[in-house]
Amino acid sequence: MVSRVIPVDVFDLVIIGATGDLATRKILPGLYRRFFDGQMPAGARIIGAARAEIDTEGFRDLARRAIMEHVGAAKRDAVSIDAFLEALVYVPLDATGEAGWDELKALIRPEVVNAFYFSVAPSLFGDLTERLHSYGIATPETRIVVEKPFGRDLASAKALNATLAAHFREQQIYRIDHYLGKETVQNLMAVRFANILFEPLWNSQYIDHVQITVAETVGVGGRGSYYDKAGAMRDMVQNHMMQLLCLIAMEPPYHFDPDAVRDEKLKVIRALQPVPSSDIVRGQYLGTAGKEPKSGYLEDVEDPNSRTESYVALKVQVANWRWQGTPFYLRTGKRLRARTSEIAIAFKQPPHSIFDDAGGSWPENMLVIRLQPNEGMNLKVMIKEPGPGGMRLVQVPLDMSFAEALGEEGTDIPDAYERLIMDVIRGNQTLFMRGDEVEAAWAWTDPIIAGWEARGDRPQGYDSGSSGPDDALMLMHRDGRRWRNIHG
Repeated sequence: MVSRVIPVDVFDLVIIGATGDLATRKILPGLYRRFFDGQMPAGARIIGAARAEIDTEGFRDLARRAIMEHVGAAKRDAVSIDAFLEALVYVPLDATGEAGWDELKALIRPEVVNAFYFSVAPSLFGDLTERLHSYGIATPETRIVVEKPFGRDLASAKALNATLAAHFREQQIYRIDHYLGKETVQNLMAVRFANILFEPLWNSQYIDHVQITVAETVGVGGRGSYYDKAGAMRDMVQNHMMQLLCLIAMEPPYHFDPDAVRDEKLKVIRALQPVPSSDIVRGQYLGTAGKEPKSGYLEDVEDPNSRTESYVALKVQVANWRWQGTPFYLRTGKRLRARTSEIAIAFKQPPHSIFDDAGGSWPENMLVIRLQPNEGMNLKVMIKEPGPGGMRLVQVPLDMSFAEALGEEGTDIPDAYERLIMDVIRGNQTLFMRGDEVEAAWAWTDPIIAGWEARGDRPQGYDSGSSGPDDALMLMHRDGRRWRNIHG
């Protein structure tokens, strides 16, 4: 199988905050990989803008170091790197002042695609949008890319959307959630809607429950001050995991069209039932002693009284005909046993067993979509165990990892940011969140957070390197179900 690289139109991409962590860790290396693979056209230009008082050569040196650190050796070709760096320009810019805006305007070519990536705090979005218009830089065709967090509650999300809408139409705004750029997430839509095999079974009649797990081995690290104001619910569930749930639960859109897809996701969010406190578990990771001691969450955020969760698990119900009675179990946490992200769809038992010695019960069929690591899909089915001596059943996986199924191409999957930035240049908003979608997600999330804050709930401690708090196990055990093991 030979993958196709489809070039995009010539563009000017302005990265505001170009010397920051996200730009050097993800955006610049991702753009280089697109250049190396031939997707970035000749004449395209990347304009870095930030407070740092460096020149274009200094910015190119920064980009070179970022490529050497974050791009695999197979693509670190000296000639290609030099050619890519020639497309980079830099202008010092004051987001809240007037310095640098005339110089930036002089660099923008109106005849090519113009996109502005706001790799800065949301508090600066208003200043940036105002200056892009007051200096005559933005046009009706200009596209802006904004990073999460899209607010911290419904009120702030509405205010942020209003700020953006004051100067740009919704069709110009690209709210980026990198989970939607993952290859396997998009393959979930292909598996559902390009094959007749699963869609007839994709409902509460045949699916017993769904598990969505996003586990990390790291703690909050240097993000302690930010994370303690957010927590796992705001940082992961309200955006990333909500998007995964929507892609599983959504109805087939009439077409693979940006608004058609996002309309169906919005319907899922609006159908989510309120979550009672009995269906929520929160936790904080504990420190460890021994040869390699690790600090606990309270030490990492430097607040012994913090009640912010580093782990959350929820039982979620979707109130519509397709999913009535089928629970969705969501869990995410830091400092867990392994780094893994997966979606597991557990099917119901056959209504009648013809195999007497099987006892009428065996492990359920399960479709597992692995987002990381080792992206791929795994379908677990029952077969006869080989050998004589009767009908003994055993569960086996039908395993498809990209690395094995696609050979060398399967190990070279574009990073989510690469795909999403190219979609911005194409003007394709399918994998980006719409304003009403963001607000609907907060409208569901806010009462959950307000509930535990009003009760004064304290998160349960859990051991670093474990699968989370004990109460999370009971969340499923009381329903006669079990979480899948967390493993890399």
